[in-house]
Amino acid sequence: MHRFIVREGLAAGAQVQLSQEEAAHAFKVLRLRPGEEVELTDGEGRLFGAKLNEVSRELVTAEVLEELDGKEAPVRITLYQGYPKADKLELIVQKLTELGACRIVPVVMERSVAKPDQKDKGKRRERLQRIAQEAAKQCGRGMVPEVEEAIVWKQALKRFSEHELMLMPWEDARDVRLKDVYEKEPAAKDVAFVIGPEGGISEREAEEAREAGALCVTLGPRILRTETAALTSTAVAMTLWGDI
Repeated sequence: MHRFIVREGLAAGAQVQLSQEEAAHAFKVLRLRPGEEVELTDGEGRLFGAKLNEVSRELVTAEVLEELDGKEAPVRITLYQGYPKADKLELIVQKLTELGACRIVPVVMERSVAKPDQKDKGKRRERLQRIAQEAAKQCGRGMVPEVEEAIVWKQALKRFSEHELMLMPWEDARDVRLKDVYEKEPAAKDVAFVIGPEGGISEREAEEAREAGALCVTLGPRILRTETAALTSTAVAMTLWGDI
């Protein structure tokens, strides 16, 4: 079923209007007609069934019928992603949205080869947020994850203590697996990961992360690419604490 984001006014029985962008997509691309049923989300976790009333090039309105299950996991997952090269961040944002993550924070780290373009950082974030929005609609989520502007390592460290569990998958870790952490903390509802960029997490960063409360874990004996580590960590966490 087709899904659209309506930020305000969603409630059973309400009449709502799609944004100009969403209306154009419904009319020009999807060619929807009055009477067709759709799903509407506020982007913050709530999902509703609705029926289209008026559908034209300029205006699309709908009647909200009922609230649905927003398909959100019982655990909130945040990713502090070492800033990667090229389009890897777009892939990470898209796939983590599908897996159920709630927030993605790009972090410029010691071994980050690529750096965010300060002139275009607003446009870059807007594009990443749009990717998250489209991925959320595609997979039926009621929440659109927040993609933050890139921060530096020292800023990330200050935020680690805010999380119930702060985990650092690292290639030099040996003994502690995510399953081991779950066995000690099965009721955790807020899990965060810090993932190194292509060059990995440096010894200094690893030590600073541990001092800031991060627990070092292993993802197995093979060295994973940064995008693979991000997806693997989220998928395993969703299997253990979430709803996969």
